[in-house]
Amino acid sequence: MILKVDAEPGRYMQNQSAVKEFILLGFQGHPALLFPAFLATYLAILLGNGLILVVTTCDSALRTPMYFFLRSLSGLEMCYTSVLLPKMMANLVTGDSSISLQACATQMFFILFLGGTECFLLAAMAYDRYLAICLPLRYVMIMNHRVRAGLVAGSFAINLPMQLVQTGLIFSLPFCGPNVIDDFFCDIPPVLNLACADLFLNELAVYLENIFFVILPFVLILVSYMYITRAILRMPSKTGRQKAFSTCSSHITVVSLFYGSGMLVYLQPKTPDKVVSLLYTIIIPLCNPLIYTLRNREVKAALSRLFGRKPSFEVASELN
Repeated sequence: MILKVDAEPGRYMQNQSAVKEFILLGFQGHPALLFPAFLATYLAILLGNGLILVVTTCDSALRTPMYFFLRSLSGLEMCYTSVLLPKMMANLVTGDSSISLQACATQMFFILFLGGTECFLLAAMAYDRYLAICLPLRYVMIMNHRVRAGLVAGSFAINLPMQLVQTGLIFSLPFCGPNVIDDFFCDIPPVLNLACADLFLNELAVYLENIFFVILPFVLILVSYMYITRAILRMPSKTGRQKAFSTCSSHITVVSLFYGSGMLVYLQPKTPDKVVSLLYTIIIPLCNPLIYTLRNREVKAALSRLFGRKPSFEVASELN
């Protein structure tokens, strides 16, 4: 996700008044259609990810490291969309698309913080799958409660100071006008394009942050799956290979969607398309619960037990 900013150093004019707020253009027109759509999407995200939280917490069969990380991911997705969707819906209802510099900075910080945390969390999940498949006899001993809690806590802790610094650097810049952001949230490229100062240090900070918080976790994920693929191909049993791959398929799908959509947004030569931005900010959190339930037999069985129904495949096995 390399951010490209069309900086224009020297735009600062002493006779211009300082900008006190930004205007988020968002999605113009048809609020009567857009508001119900966004509201339904937000409720579906909360319900789907909340259900994952409940079922992985309450069902004893899912109290394993893999579902501990999944529970953390679901909670993260709920927080991420809560930073974006309520403001979008409020803008549609009130018709007021303004956002103060302080609110914009707060929104940007949480987007960066939660997005960077998700990158490291996905890397931790890949490491968990590596241990489970490549070192199965030592898996429980290595991935104990302290280690998995440390990986999740570390994913949050490593992002906090860096994103505070990044956000502080951006909003210490002077903004002299115009103040219109052609997006539905305060993202780095459109905000930096409104600054009237030399952006060299800010662009350097963005590139360095992307290397550490985006590219490094992605490399760790790729390395983990290189070892996983080699271990799976060496398994003598076809059934064993299929079972091992099935435990990774949901995570691979989520990683592909997350990084693929991010690249579509941030590797464009111009300012990212806000319609495409919807994919990784809203659609992916909506799809993740479906990915982990439709492709996961254990989660489907736990959901059936939660709602008092016997799983269909268990019924079938009893009939046989």
